Amino acid sequence: MTDPQRPHSKPAVGDRQDKGADVQAMFATIAPHYDLLNRILSLGVDQTWRWTAAREALAKAPRRVLDIATGTGDFALELKRRAPYAEVTGSDFVPEMLELARAKGRQTGLKVTWEEGDALHLPYPDASFDAVTCAFGFRNFSDYERGLAEMYRVLAPGGRLAILEFPPPAENLFGQVYRLYFQQVLPRIGAVISGDGGAYTYLPESVLAFPEPRTLLAMMRQAGFSARYRPLTFGIAGLWVADKR
Repeated sequence: MTDPQRPHSKPAVGDRQDKGADVQAMFATIAPHYDLLNRILSLGVDQTWRWTAAREALAKAPRRVLDIATGTGDFALELKRRAPYAEVTGSDFVPEMLELARAKGRQTGLKVTWEEGDALHLPYPDASFDAVTCAFGFRNFSDYERGLAEMYRVLAPGGRLAILEFPPPAENLFGQVYRLYFQQVLPRIGAVISGDGGAYTYLPESVLAFPEPRTLLAMMRQAGFSARYRPLTFGIAGLWVADKR
Protein backbone atom coordinates (compact mmCIF):
# COMPACT_ATOMS: atom_id res chain seq x y z
CA MET A 1 0.00 0.00 0.00
CA THR A 2 1.30 3.45 -0.88
CA ASP A 3 2.11 5.82 1.95
CA PRO A 4 0.23 9.10 1.24
CA GLN A 5 2.82 11.06 3.19
CA ARG A 6 5.74 9.74 1.15
CA PRO A 7 7.15 12.24 -1.34
CA HIS A 8 6.77 11.09 -4.93
CA SER A 9 7.67 12.19 -8.40
CA LYS A 10 5.18 13.87 -10.67
CA PRO A 11 4.18 11.19 -13.20
CA ALA A 12 5.24 11.35 -16.82
CA VAL A 13 2.46 12.14 -19.29
CA GLY A 14 1.36 10.50 -22.51
CA ASP A 15 1.53 7.00 -23.93
CA ARG A 16 4.28 4.41 -23.43
CA GLN A 17 5.59 6.08 -20.27
CA ASP A 18 6.87 4.32 -17.15
CA LYS A 19 4.51 6.12 -14.80
CA GLY A 20 2.45 3.45 -13.01
CA ALA A 21 4.08 3.75 -9.59
CA ASP A 22 4.06 7.55 -9.67
CA VAL A 23 0.41 7.68 -10.74
CA GLN A 24 -0.48 5.30 -7.92
CA ALA A 25 1.38 7.40 -5.35
CA MET A 26 -0.09 10.66 -6.62
CA PHE A 27 -3.69 9.47 -6.47
CA ALA A 28 -3.14 7.96 -3.04
CA THR A 29 -2.10 11.44 -1.89
CA ILE A 30 -5.03 13.36 -3.36
CA ALA A 31 -7.72 10.71 -2.73
CA PRO A 32 -9.49 12.62 0.12
CA HIS A 33 -9.90 15.70 -2.13
CA TYR A 34 -10.46 13.90 -5.42
CA ASP A 35 -14.24 14.38 -5.73
CA LEU A 36 -14.13 18.10 -4.92
CA LEU A 37 -11.28 18.67 -7.32
CA ASN A 38 -13.14 16.81 -10.06
CA ARG A 39 -15.94 19.36 -9.74
CA ILE A 40 -13.37 22.13 -10.17
CA LEU A 41 -11.59 20.40 -13.05
CA SER A 42 -14.86 20.00 -14.96
CA LEU A 43 -16.35 23.40 -14.10
CA GLY A 44 -19.04 21.50 -12.20
CA VAL A 45 -20.56 19.53 -15.09
CA ASP A 46 -18.82 16.17 -14.69
CA GLN A 47 -21.96 14.52 -13.29
CA THR A 48 -23.84 15.36 -16.49
CA TRP A 49 -21.05 13.72 -18.50
CA ARG A 50 -21.30 10.59 -16.34
CA TRP A 51 -25.06 10.38 -16.95
CA THR A 52 -24.47 10.55 -20.70
CA ALA A 53 -21.69 7.95 -20.59
CA ALA A 54 -23.74 5.62 -18.38
CA ARG A 55 -26.67 5.75 -20.78
CA GLU A 56 -24.41 4.69 -23.66
CA ALA A 57 -22.65 2.00 -21.62
CA LEU A 58 -25.95 0.43 -20.54
CA ALA A 59 -27.74 0.71 -23.89
CA LYS A 60 -27.55 -3.05 -24.47
CA ALA A 61 -28.79 -3.92 -20.95
CA PRO A 62 -25.54 -5.65 -19.87
CA ARG A 63 -25.66 -8.16 -17.03
CA ARG A 64 -21.97 -7.92 -16.09
CA VAL A 65 -20.25 -4.52 -16.03
CA LEU A 66 -16.64 -3.62 -15.22
CA ASP A 67 -15.62 -0.04 -14.40
CA ILE A 68 -11.84 0.25 -14.79
CA ALA A 69 -9.83 2.92 -12.92
CA THR A 70 -12.97 3.40 -10.85
CA GLY A 71 -11.28 5.83 -8.42
CA THR A 72 -13.70 6.79 -5.66
CA GLY A 73 -16.47 4.87 -7.40
CA ASP A 74 -18.78 7.62 -8.70
CA PHE A 75 -19.23 6.10 -12.14
CA ALA A 76 -19.58 2.50 -10.94
CA LEU A 77 -22.29 3.62 -8.52
CA GLU A 78 -24.05 5.56 -11.27
CA LEU A 79 -24.04 2.42 -13.42
CA LYS A 80 -25.53 0.36 -10.58
CA ARG A 81 -28.13 3.03 -9.83
CA ARG A 82 -29.28 3.00 -13.45
CA ALA A 83 -29.01 -0.76 -13.89
CA PRO A 84 -29.91 -2.44 -10.56
CA TYR A 85 -30.20 -5.78 -12.41
CA ALA A 86 -26.51 -5.72 -13.40
CA GLU A 87 -23.51 -7.08 -11.53
CA VAL A 88 -21.16 -4.08 -11.37
CA THR A 89 -17.47 -4.36 -10.48
CA GLY A 90 -15.27 -1.34 -9.81
CA SER A 91 -11.53 -1.94 -10.24
CA ASP A 92 -8.62 0.34 -9.36
CA PHE A 93 -4.95 -0.06 -8.44
CA VAL A 94 -5.00 2.63 -5.71
CA PRO A 95 -6.18 1.13 -2.39
CA GLU A 96 -6.88 4.57 -0.91
CA MET A 97 -9.33 5.33 -3.71
CA LEU A 98 -11.07 1.98 -3.27
CA GLU A 99 -11.57 2.60 0.45
CA LEU A 100 -13.47 5.79 -0.39
CA ALA A 101 -15.47 3.90 -3.03
CA ARG A 102 -16.44 1.22 -0.50
CA ALA A 103 -17.57 3.91 1.95
CA LYS A 104 -19.75 5.50 -0.75
CA GLY A 105 -21.22 2.11 -1.55
CA ARG A 106 -22.17 1.57 2.06
CA GLN A 107 -23.71 5.05 2.31
CA THR A 108 -25.81 4.64 -0.83
CA GLY A 109 -26.80 1.04 -0.22
CA LEU A 110 -25.82 0.16 -3.78
CA LYS A 111 -24.13 -3.22 -4.13
CA VAL A 112 -20.97 -2.88 -6.19
CA THR A 113 -18.01 -5.25 -5.98
CA TRP A 114 -14.78 -3.30 -5.38
CA GLU A 115 -11.53 -5.00 -6.40
CA GLU A 116 -7.91 -3.98 -6.65
CA GLY A 117 -6.54 -4.53 -10.14
CA ASP A 118 -4.13 -3.23 -12.77
CA ALA A 119 -5.87 -2.00 -15.93
CA LEU A 120 -2.99 -3.33 -18.07
CA HIS A 121 -3.21 -6.82 -16.53
CA LEU A 122 -6.87 -7.30 -15.63
CA PRO A 123 -7.41 -10.28 -13.30
CA TYR A 124 -10.43 -11.61 -15.20
CA PRO A 125 -10.92 -14.40 -17.76
CA ASP A 126 -11.65 -13.64 -21.41
CA ALA A 127 -15.21 -12.50 -22.21
CA SER A 128 -16.09 -11.94 -18.53
CA PHE A 129 -18.16 -8.75 -19.00
CA ASP A 130 -20.93 -7.45 -21.24
CA ALA A 131 -19.82 -3.82 -20.78
CA VAL A 132 -16.55 -2.15 -19.76
CA THR A 133 -16.22 1.51 -18.79
CA CYS A 134 -13.44 3.91 -17.87
CA ALA A 135 -14.22 7.45 -16.69
CA PHE A 136 -11.34 9.93 -16.54
CA GLY A 137 -8.71 7.28 -15.96
CA PHE A 138 -7.60 6.15 -19.39
CA ARG A 139 -5.11 8.98 -19.91
CA ASN A 140 -3.24 7.75 -16.81
CA PHE A 141 -2.53 4.36 -18.40
CA SER A 142 1.13 3.81 -19.18
CA ASP A 143 0.28 1.97 -22.42
CA TYR A 144 -2.94 2.87 -24.23
CA GLU A 145 -2.79 0.00 -26.72
CA ARG A 146 -2.25 -2.52 -23.94
CA GLY A 147 -5.17 -1.05 -22.01
CA LEU A 148 -7.46 -1.31 -25.03
CA ALA A 149 -6.31 -4.88 -25.67
CA GLU A 150 -7.22 -5.85 -22.10
CA MET A 151 -10.61 -4.17 -22.38
CA TYR A 152 -11.25 -6.03 -25.62
CA ARG A 153 -10.14 -9.32 -24.07
CA VAL A 154 -12.47 -9.21 -21.06
CA LEU A 155 -15.47 -8.08 -23.12
CA ALA A 156 -17.90 -10.70 -24.41
CA PRO A 157 -18.55 -10.68 -28.18
CA GLY A 158 -20.90 -7.80 -28.97
CA GLY A 159 -20.03 -6.14 -25.66
CA ARG A 160 -19.71 -2.39 -25.29
CA LEU A 161 -16.83 -0.18 -24.16
CA ALA A 162 -17.37 3.43 -23.04
CA ILE A 163 -14.40 5.72 -22.31
CA LEU A 164 -15.10 9.16 -20.82
CA GLU A 165 -12.06 11.39 -20.88
CA PHE A 166 -10.66 14.90 -21.30
CA PRO A 167 -9.32 15.37 -24.85
CA PRO A 168 -6.86 18.18 -25.58
CA PRO A 169 -8.76 21.53 -25.72
CA ALA A 170 -10.01 22.44 -29.18
CA GLU A 171 -8.22 25.06 -31.26
CA ASN A 172 -11.05 27.61 -31.04
CA LEU A 173 -11.82 30.57 -28.77
CA PHE A 174 -13.55 28.43 -26.14
CA GLY A 175 -10.71 25.94 -26.24
CA GLN A 176 -8.13 28.70 -25.81
CA VAL A 177 -9.96 30.11 -22.78
CA TYR A 178 -10.31 26.65 -21.25
CA ARG A 179 -6.65 25.90 -21.93
CA LEU A 180 -5.69 29.07 -20.04
CA TYR A 181 -7.90 28.04 -17.11
CA PHE A 182 -6.52 24.52 -17.25
CA GLN A 183 -2.87 25.50 -17.26
CA GLN A 184 -2.84 28.62 -15.10
CA VAL A 185 -5.83 28.59 -12.73
CA LEU A 186 -6.53 24.93 -12.04
CA PRO A 187 -3.05 24.00 -10.67
CA ARG A 188 -3.22 26.85 -8.18
CA ILE A 189 -6.69 25.90 -6.95
CA GLY A 190 -5.73 22.23 -6.77
CA ALA A 191 -2.58 22.98 -4.82
CA VAL A 192 -4.49 25.04 -2.25
CA ILE A 193 -7.21 22.41 -1.72
CA SER A 194 -5.15 19.22 -1.91
CA GLY A 195 -1.76 20.44 -0.76
CA ASP A 196 -0.22 18.70 -3.77
CA GLY A 197 0.76 21.18 -6.46
CA GLY A 198 2.48 18.49 -8.52
CA ALA A 199 -0.73 16.50 -8.96
CA TYR A 200 -2.62 19.43 -10.39
CA THR A 201 0.22 20.35 -12.68
CA TYR A 202 0.27 16.76 -13.90
CA LEU A 203 -3.46 16.68 -14.67
CA PRO A 204 -3.47 19.52 -17.23
CA GLU A 205 -0.23 18.20 -18.74
CA SER A 206 -1.74 14.71 -19.07
CA VAL A 207 -4.75 16.13 -20.91
CA LEU A 208 -2.60 18.16 -23.30
CA ALA A 209 -0.53 15.03 -24.02
CA PHE A 210 -3.60 12.86 -24.61
CA PRO A 211 -4.31 11.71 -28.19
CA GLU A 212 -6.67 13.72 -30.35
CA PRO A 213 -10.15 12.11 -30.53
CA ARG A 214 -9.65 10.72 -34.03
CA THR A 215 -6.29 9.22 -33.01
CA LEU A 216 -7.85 7.33 -30.11
CA LEU A 217 -10.68 6.23 -32.42
CA ALA A 218 -8.09 4.76 -34.78
CA MET A 219 -6.41 2.94 -31.89
CA MET A 220 -9.72 1.47 -30.79
CA ARG A 221 -10.49 0.27 -34.29
CA GLN A 222 -7.02 -1.21 -34.56
CA ALA A 223 -7.74 -3.12 -31.33
CA GLY A 224 -10.78 -4.68 -33.00
CA PHE A 225 -13.61 -2.38 -31.95
CA SER A 226 -16.14 -0.53 -34.04
CA ALA A 227 -16.03 2.93 -32.47
CA ARG A 228 -17.46 6.43 -32.54
CA TYR A 229 -16.75 9.68 -30.72
CA ARG A 230 -19.00 12.33 -29.17
CA PRO A 231 -17.70 15.67 -27.83
CA LEU A 232 -19.33 16.93 -24.62
CA THR A 233 -19.72 20.55 -23.48
CA PHE A 234 -17.93 22.17 -26.43
CA GLY A 235 -15.29 19.45 -26.35
CA ILE A 236 -14.14 19.90 -22.74
CA ALA A 237 -14.85 16.20 -22.31
CA GLY A 238 -15.28 13.44 -24.85
CA LEU A 239 -17.05 10.09 -24.98
CA TRP A 240 -15.69 7.21 -27.05
CA VAL A 241 -18.22 4.38 -27.50
CA ALA A 242 -17.09 1.09 -29.00
CA ASP A 243 -18.51 -2.36 -29.58
CA LYS A 244 -16.57 -5.61 -29.75
CA ARG A 245 -17.02 -7.11 -33.18
